[in-house]
Amino acid sequence: MSETTSGADYREVNFDGLVGPTHNYSGLAHGNVASMSHGGLVSNPREAALQGLAKMKALMDAGYAQGVLPPQQRPDLGALRSLGFTGSNREVLARAASEAPQVLRAVCSASSMWTANAGTVTPSRDAPDGRVHFTPANLQSSFHRFLEPETTGRVLAAIFHDESRFAHHPALPATPAFSDEGAANHTRLCGDHGDSGVHLYVYGRQAFRGGPGESRAPKRFPARQTLEASQAVARQHGLGEAQTVFAQQHPVAIDAGVFHNDVIAVGNGPVLLYHEMAFLDEQGTLDALRAKMATPLIPVRVPSEAVSLDDAVTTYLFNSQLLSNSDGSMTLVVPGECQERETVWRAIQDHLLAGHNPIGEVIVKDVKQSMRNGGGPACLRLRVVLSREERTALTGRVLLTDTLHGELTTWVERHYRDRLAPDDLADPQLADETLTALDELTRLLDIGSVYPFQLG
Repeated sequence: MSETTSGADYREVNFDGLVGPTHNYSGLAHGNVASMSHGGLVSNPREAALQGLAKMKALMDAGYAQGVLPPQQRPDLGALRSLGFTGSNREVLARAASEAPQVLRAVCSASSMWTANAGTVTPSRDAPDGRVHFTPANLQSSFHRFLEPETTGRVLAAIFHDESRFAHHPALPATPAFSDEGAANHTRLCGDHGDSGVHLYVYGRQAFRGGPGESRAPKRFPARQTLEASQAVARQHGLGEAQTVFAQQHPVAIDAGVFHNDVIAVGNGPVLLYHEMAFLDEQGTLDALRAKMATPLIPVRVPSEAVSLDDAVTTYLFNSQLLSNSDGSMTLVVPGECQERETVWRAIQDHLLAGHNPIGEVIVKDVKQSMRNGGGPACLRLRVVLSREERTALTGRVLLTDTLHGELTTWVERHYRDRLAPDDLADPQLADETLTALDELTRLLDIGSVYPFQLG
């Protein structure tokens, strides 16, 4: 089993985020049911990072191209100082823990592990200038994630450094009108990865326009992605009308805890696997895709009778990785929770594996540490379609090999704690441990200085 290639040997590389040393359960993400329900529990950063590495290694061993992205610098002491906390690192942490514990938890979040939110990517095959385009997501809807884009931009620019092959755009203005959550609300549909594609952007609300959509806004949880943000990213990347489809996410799904489209739908090649409540205008979305795709769309619809919205959110069935194989089949990588829920596991057998579609295999992976914070297999990776030459042009050691996996495993085992409670975040020793670990990691990955503490 291995990923299919075509054209100039285009391959989809899944760049997974390494789970950071401050992985904890603070319940920061409003609208993310798993995050809110597990807030305050004790986490295991070491186990979380090793679970992520195990998933990467399993997919690499199966023949898929696998990359690695580093975590962010946490705690973000610069953010605390910008909010008026002064003194030594120890004093800043102690005062924040006493006066603003929720702020301290936010600046310690390891949420950058979910690199599906790192940004939006357009392959060179689709861009008018023939380069791969990147826009870091502004993630302005939550403070703990709003802290990420600057470092994300530096990391992406360091790895995808060749300006003749890669183009980097600034994050959109960090205002509610341009709220952007990255690739978690973006799906590229095509024949093979090297074929030209159609880009499906899914949004939760419109900022500037009136119309029917406003009457169907979610009532319980906020809609994070705006239409205006999706349109702006498409413009940055030079995509035209014939290459894009903009669809509104169903507000009922958002209220059920579907905070990103990748919690309710996943696409790969010509296949769109989705829950019947994924889109406000299901038929209109499918018709628009069919009209613009050069390859016939293969929709795989899962009805509510088979998988309820609650089960979809609890098990993250649709937050699975859908991967292409050389024989034309596809493999679905699901979290262990799908196997544990009888109705969902039965739906996988009856609606996916037994259906008329390319999905021929399901792989179950344990990512429980991430799942408890609301991130499944698909949250943990940023999909980047690259030609052979573009893969060769990458800077650093970021494509996973057996050697790199072994070194990263040793690095995690040496630097990560096996227990972390929210109250531990004020420990100044944790901050020192993290800086030591990250400094070593940048040397291990050979990506240069990307963290604030390295830049001075």
